[in-house]
Amino acid sequence: MTVTDVGAAYDARANEYIELFGSVGQSAQQDRDTIERWQHGIDGRIVDAGCGPGHWSDLLAQAGTRDVTGVDASARFVDAARQRFASPDFTVGDLTALPVADGSAGGVLAWYSLIHTPPGGVPAILGEFARVLAPGGSLLLGFVDGAAGAAFDHAVTTAYYWSADALGDLLAPHGFVVERASARQDPGVRRHGDLVATLAT
Repeated sequence: MTVTDVGAAYDARANEYIELFGSVGQSAQQDRDTIERWQHGIDGRIVDAGCGPGHWSDLLAQAGTRDVTGVDASARFVDAARQRFASPDFTVGDLTALPVADGSAGGVLAWYSLIHTPPGGVPAILGEFARVLAPGGSLLLGFVDGAAGAAFDHAVTTAYYWSADALGDLLAPHGFVVERASARQDPGVRRHGDLVATLAT
């Protein structure tokens, strides 16, 4: 499954996805709390890598006086984000080649952005996050917690579980230090995980 394939799969179901999950209010309160706490410590631009229909980008733009850039493989998501939210800058792109200059971001949000990437492709994306972050910059990753690299059926296309420990092992060669990690089980959905990692100075 290529990036183009994933983008096309979400294009085909964009309206349905936006109706079900396209606003912050439709997300778990714990997710909003996690993202808002994280952004308070960020200086400079935030890149929302895999921004979907843009609701988290909008939250970040409202929460601080900073630039927010949302990047997604789905052209229909990006079109919808541009129509719905005025402040962030949204663009169609590949997480392995973000349209952001080296060291120009203070933070990268990747909220469930890696779940459709086969395990072998994840290190390249983490390396790209390291490229765009300034030293001391912060990465917040949200993922489906489980047996690292195991595939599971997803409503859009094949997805993969990860664990904080396994992601930490992949982040370390790129200069990241995991600062914290957590997981929880909400009713009726797969187990959630998230972690914050800082790029070494």
